[in-house]
Order: sequence, then C-alpha cells, then structure tokens
Amino acid sequence: MTKSWTLDDMSPQNSRTILITGTGGLGFEDALALARSGADVIIAGRNPTKGADAIRRIKEKVPNASVTLEIVDLGNLASIEALAKRLKETRDHIDVLINNAGVMTPPTRQTTKDGFELQFGTNYLGHFALTGHLLPLLKLGQAPRVVTLSSIAVRSASAAINFDDLQAERGYKPMPVYTQSKLACLMFAFELQRRSEEAGWGITSIAAHPGVSRTDLLHNGPGRRSVQGFLRSFMWFLFQPVAQGALPTLFAATSPEARGGGYYGPDRLSETRGHPTEAQIPRQALEKHVAHNLWEISERLTGISFNAQALAPELSGPGATTIAREA
Repeated sequence: MTKSWTLDDMSPQNSRTILITGTGGLGFEDALALARSGADVIIAGRNPTKGADAIRRIKEKVPNASVTLEIVDLGNLASIEALAKRLKETRDHIDVLINNAGVMTPPTRQTTKDGFELQFGTNYLGHFALTGHLLPLLKLGQAPRVVTLSSIAVRSASAAINFDDLQAERGYKPMPVYTQSKLACLMFAFELQRRSEEAGWGITSIAAHPGVSRTDLLHNGPGRRSVQGFLRSFMWFLFQPVAQGALPTLFAATSPEARGGGYYGPDRLSETRGHPTEAQIPRQALEKHVAHNLWEISERLTGISFNAQALAPELSGPGATTIAREA
C-alpha cells in the first residue's frame, strides 16, 4: 500500500448489506464505521441487552443508520441455522459477512451447546457453519466477501491443528487452544478462497487480525485477576484503541485493494498496532493438505455441506427459504 489506510479512504457502502458477528469491541467499531458509510448493517450476537445497547449507541452517533440486531449463539448449531433461516426469509442477498465474534482463553475447559470445546466451537466451527448456511445469500450479493478474523497469536511456532485431540479433551491449555481456533479461522479463509475459485461461487474470502487492541476479550476470558487481565487493566498503553484495531477488518471488507486469499493486519511494531498492511502468514496456515482435512472434518462436525448449499435452488427474494443439510 502506498499510504496509511484510514476510514477516510473507505468507499461509500450504500446499498451493501453487511453482517457482522459480535456486539461489542471490534464488532461494534466495524458496525459503526460501516453504518456511517451507508451500509445496511446487521449485527449478530447472543446477548439481546448488549445488542440493543450497541444499536442505540450507533444510532446516537449516526441517526440515519440502517442497523438491525439478530440474535445468534455461535456455540449452538441450531441457533446458527435459525439465524440463517430468518435471513433467507427477510433478505434477498448479503454482500459482506464479517466473522468477528469470539471467546478467548477461559481458564478451564468449557463446551458449546453441541459439545465442542468452547473456543474451537465458537471462534471457528460456529463461523464455519454460519458461512456455509449463508452461502446462497452470499452468492447473490454484489462482489460478495467473507472476512474472517484470525489473531497475531497464530504466529507462535507451536501453533498447530491437533487432529489427535481437536476438542482438547485430553489436555486443555487455554492459550494453545485459543491459538488453534484462530489458526483454524485463518486456514478456513484461505481454503474458502480456493474452493470459491474452483467451484465458481464468486465469493472473495479474506482474513484479517487486529493486532493487540483494547477489547473486552482479555477480561471476559481469563478474568481481570489473571496475568492477561492485569496487563489489560494496568498496562493499557500497550494496547491500541479498538477503533484502530478494527481497520484491517474494514480494509478487508471494503477496499478494492484487498485481494482474495489475502491476510491483513497492522503495519507497526511486529503487527501489534498501526494501519492495515499485508500480514505475515505463518507456515502452518499454508499447509493445504491440513486445511483440506480440517474442512472435511468441519463439515462432518457441523453437518454443513458447502457444495450442497451452493447447489441449492436460487433464492427468489424475501420469503424464499432453502436450508441444505448434509445427509
């Protein structure tokens, strides 16, 4: 990039329908910026109170904003399917899906409604299922994009997909399990681009990460009294503002310069802060055979067949519903 990209460089998003998972932190900043740019924004989150507050705050800042709330629990496959069904009944396309919401390093192993380890199930499998269910709407979008959030944590040399203990049932360590979930997100973004190109889905898949930003993740995961919580509370100056951390995602979602199969993060201090640039891709994320295996396992775990969704009858507008499930 020839210069530092900011919100002033974002092109108008009028008439574009953009779905963002997550009601606070990065998701809120994404929604606010996109609403200001004229997009029809859908915020999807599991907490109705937090979601309503996010809508209220956006409308206070952007009175004419087109922004609505949808309730979904990314740790519950039935909830994800229900969201997709509602959207297929009320929308005739989605132009951009931002897979943003997540949980980070709960101190003890927890599981989703479907029995998956919480971080892997929410951060990765939930978004995998959501993207699959929304494939028909995305295919009908204008220059559709899927932006999936990874993390600077995946640069760890030990980052890996542990197929022998994918759900951390035999050995749960919070940070390695979080890192696995975010590596899976990055590999999913790359594999989705490859499959879209091969099958002619017309969907551009891009990954992004926010560097190190002052979100609520560290407090909501291990807690304020943890080492991470202490750093977040008392060494706040090490973390860039959330609005700054949202820039790589917004660049990936809107910029003509963002390329399919790309990965974007901040440009300064080892990608911890700054303006959007091409991020360093860890070697593990480029292992196509691992990504292929992960995809096949994920389809079995979630019951979603992307090919079946892609071959589903075209939606004819609001009121037309097609949910394709793997037999």
